[in-house]
Amino acid sequence: METLAKDENAYIRPSASGDSLGGVARKTRETIILCEAAGFDVILIETVGVGQSEIAVHSMVDFFLLLKLAGAGDELQGIKRGIIEMADAIAINKADGNTLEAAKLAKVEFNRALHLYPQKTSGWTPKVTLCSALKNEGIIEIWEMISEYIKLAKGTSYFDKRRHKQNTYWLHKTIENRLKSDFFNQPKVKVALQEQLKRIENNETTPFAAAEYILSLNKTL
Repeated sequence: METLAKDENAYIRPSASGDSLGGVARKTRETIILCEAAGFDVILIETVGVGQSEIAVHSMVDFFLLLKLAGAGDELQGIKRGIIEMADAIAINKADGNTLEAAKLAKVEFNRALHLYPQKTSGWTPKVTLCSALKNEGIIEIWEMISEYIKLAKGTSYFDKRRHKQNTYWLHKTIENRLKSDFFNQPKVKVALQEQLKRIENNETTPFAAAEYILSLNKTL
């Protein structure tokens, strides 16, 4: 990252997560579009890796690379099924020194796991590769793999279809977030919400009945 930051052709923008799940800011999608409009042909989105962020980012990117560390023999048990299923490739970092053998073992385990998932609609077969940031090994191979995927996706029109699907998703998501924000920021709703929470705490109503009451206020706002 330090080397990349010094490159005049690179632009790095940290995004504060605010109250967004998983550390993906609400404006990440808009930032991607802005960078594309500015002429950046390669855009990397790095997440904090807590599950929710991966789900959000998957709906923003063309290629989803899952980065894992070597030396965690039980990591396959702890990782969420959905994240592996979303991955277009898995790169196992720190494949060097004392952790090289552990990295090779992890590669075998992930390859076995990927065979259990259905074929991707893109026609692409997810790959597992080793890399070492310390020795700068495997990086070129990862880039070549991504390029191979993009060539395949564009050749079958999957690339454009996926982007259209993503745009549709974010249209609905933006409307949903705006409606939610406008609704909960209404003074009448804020008061009613606190009142209903107290009633629920005192066993005077149920969450479902309270929700129906609060939602009914929308008709009078």
